[in-house]
Formats: sequence, C-alpha cells, structure tokens
Amino acid sequence: MGQKKDLTGSEKSKIVRYLAEGCSSLKIAKLLKRDHRTIKRFIQNSQQGRKKRVEKPRRKITARELRKVKRAAAKMPLATSLAIFQSCNITGVPKSTRCTILRDMAKVRKAERRPPLNKTHKLKRQDWAKKYLKTDFSKVLWTDEMRVSLDGPDGWARGWIGKGQRAPVRLRRQQGGGGVLVWAGIIKDELVGPFRVEDGVKLNSQSYCQFLEDTFFKQWYRKKSASFKKNMIFMQDNAPSHASKYSTAWLARKGIKEEKLMTWPPCSPDLNPIENLWSIIKCEIYKEGKQYTSLNSVWEAVVAAARNVDGEQIKTLTESMDGRLLSVLAKKGGYIGR
Repeated sequence: MGQKKDLTGSEKSKIVRYLAEGCSSLKIAKLLKRDHRTIKRFIQNSQQGRKKRVEKPRRKITARELRKVKRAAAKMPLATSLAIFQSCNITGVPKSTRCTILRDMAKVRKAERRPPLNKTHKLKRQDWAKKYLKTDFSKVLWTDEMRVSLDGPDGWARGWIGKGQRAPVRLRRQQGGGGVLVWAGIIKDELVGPFRVEDGVKLNSQSYCQFLEDTFFKQWYRKKSASFKKNMIFMQDNAPSHASKYSTAWLARKGIKEEKLMTWPPCSPDLNPIENLWSIIKCEIYKEGKQYTSLNSVWEAVVAAARNVDGEQIKTLTESMDGRLLSVLAKKGGYIGR
C-alpha cells in the first residue's frame, strides 16, 4: 500500500464520519486503503485548529507625519497609499491604517481623460480663440459624431444599493454587441438631427459627404432661408473624413467655404459644446445601468432622449462659447474642461 501525499475531499469527509462512529485511525486506514501515517497526520492537523492571531501594536502617527502625508498626497496624484507613505519615510503602517488616514484628507479618483496638448497645439488653440473672439456664435452650427453601444461606457453600471437589496443582473456579452454611430448638430437653440449612420458604413471622405447630402442637406439645410444660409458658419472637427481635400472641396461646392467653414484647432473636444449634448443624452439612455438588446432599441432611446432636450439647454451650450474662448486665452491654450 503506497503512501500518497494528499487526501481527496471525499476521503476527508469519510475520515470525519468514521471518527464520529468511533473507528480508530488504523481501522480508517484499512477501510480507505490509505497509509496509516497519512490518516494520523490529517487527524492531528484537524485537532490542532487555527492558531490564534497575535495582534501587533499599531504604529502611532504624529501630527508632523500627518502633514507630510497630506503634502505628499497633493504632490503625487493617483499614487498608492504605500507609495505616499514611503515618500514620507513612514514605515510599518498597515494598509488599513494608511487608507483610513488618507480618507480624511483625499478621495480615490480616476485620472481624467483629455487630449494630449503640446506647445504647438496650445499656440493654435490661442490663435483660434483670438480669431473667433468677436464671432456671433448664434450663427455657428456645431456638429459631431457619437457612438453609442448596447451596454454604455465602462463603470456606468455602478451605483448605491440599499441594505438587504440585491444588485440587478446585467447581461454579459461574448462579443460586445456593437454600436450605433450618430451625427447631430446644434445652432442657437435648435437641435439638428440626430441622424443615424447606416450600420457597417465606415465614414471616409466619400461616405461622409454622401451621408451629409442624404441627411443634413436634404432634410434640414434646404428648408432654410437664403439669408440664414448666407450667415451660417459650419463647424466640424479635424477627423480625417472631415478635413480631407475631397470633403473640403465638396462642401465648397455646397457654398460652405472660406469664412463659412470654421477652422478648428487640434485636440480640442473641450471647445465643442455639442460634446456636452452627448453627455446629456448618454446620461439619459444609460441611467440606472440600462442595457439594450438590439441596435434599433438603443437608436430609439437616443432619438427619445434628444427629443427631451429643450431649446433652453441647447441655448445654454451655444452661449457658453464666449466663456470658453476667454478660458483658453487665460490658460494660454491649455485644456479648459467641459
């Protein structure tokens, strides 16, 4: 009979049952056909139980060390509690104590996502702000695309759950489920669209211009008066399909050229007020962690949410441009947030 290293879970259960029936370790070894030493070792280890935890005295933090920790937390955003305390030469403090101390003077936050701005970008943003500082922004049509998925952005399914309540079950997809690309514009207090880009269509220069022809120009722009078209300024960002020579020439043939086509600085989504409209719509369609089962259902939700955005909200966004330009100049082309 060979000696084995480990007992299976079933064998351990049988040993406990045989001991309860009064069997000796030798008899149990014969019944299970295992080495007697293996059975005795398991019984001895079970009878010893868990060792009592010895509480170590906690290290006391002085007021001077607390001030050091506070300064280090301000200088080292997003650092771990261990890194912050090590930078202050404070050792021997358990993680639970470090977190308790930091919770009184800091908060756990994620890094903000923002475009990378180098010196050239900042200079171009300043030049752009100076150029349009005296512009009547009520005549500017701000446009952009947004992609919406079935499940919403990561982390949007989190929220407070009452004690005794269970968190709702969320669908878990193998391949994500895809999404819908939406185009829209805002001018003064009016929302243009939203319009849905056909599923599977990749927006290159040709498909982008065809999309504008079928939606924006035929369904909205053609209904406007000649005086409106004469004064309107069309804004679009510097996506390759927007800024290409093909798209620029095509818009020029439509009468949108020179001063009627706004130049746009690089890496500047914070300057486009329609980005705030996208936030409003996403908050509405994904509230309470809502998910969707089809692309048509999420598109219908976008349309319904856009319909609920009133003219005053849009007007607030478009009228914010003067303040945004002043902020860009005050921060010397730096990022201004949204």
